[in-house]
Amino acid sequence: MRGEIVIVGDFDPKSMTHIATNRAIEHAGRRLNASPDFQWLETQEAEYTDLDRVEGFWIAPGSPYKSLAGALRVIRFARENRVPLLGTCGGFQHIILEFARNVLGISDAAHAEYDPNASRLFISKLTCSLVGRSLPITLSAGSLVASLYGTTSIKEQYYCNFGVNPEYVSALRSGKLQIVGSDPEGEVRVVELADHPFFIGTLFVPQSGSTPERPHPLIKGFLEAILRRKVVPS
Repeated sequence: MRGEIVIVGDFDPKSMTHIATNRAIEHAGRRLNASPDFQWLETQEAEYTDLDRVEGFWIAPGSPYKSLAGALRVIRFARENRVPLLGTCGGFQHIILEFARNVLGISDAAHAEYDPNASRLFISKLTCSLVGRSLPITLSAGSLVASLYGTTSIKEQYYCNFGVNPEYVSALRSGKLQIVGSDPEGEVRVVELADHPFFIGTLFVPQSGSTPERPHPLIKGFLEAILRRKVVPS
């Protein structure tokens, strides 16, 4: 597979978050005077597709995915090969899961949407659904995410019912996947990987707030990281 951006997810033309993903890339591209080539990759195909010539990956909303293994394979590839990656909503959840399994060594870390009775639910059902809610988030000063926003106080919209299980937050903090955004109750909402050009996950859906006049800063930053990689391959 070859392309500037590969969006990993099971595309649904009726999904507002999927349509918003496409449009947000176009918004950022126009702002940067670029015409990014992007295509969707179904999670089942991601289990075996050659990923070597991809410049950036976006793990899209829409879980449970048809293939958990396919989504986790792409995330691991991007993490280990320093390829820019953005994960939103379900993408955020799977970034956490991949890191727990392959970096923290918790091989049986599970996601409640796939296996609600698993013994180690790193991703669990939220006490209160966040679908359709727009809520405040505090970002860590000095983080890449805060620098892209230009502030540490933001408000974003969610479309999810699952998030990081509070029981495993301390384990998550032991690795290089840094928690850089939290809600007023301290719940994890944004993560980024230290020592990586661009590896960010958000439980919220930034693409829903992007417009042609105001491309979303995270997506603009994602595209900038991809363009830098093309100029100077990592």
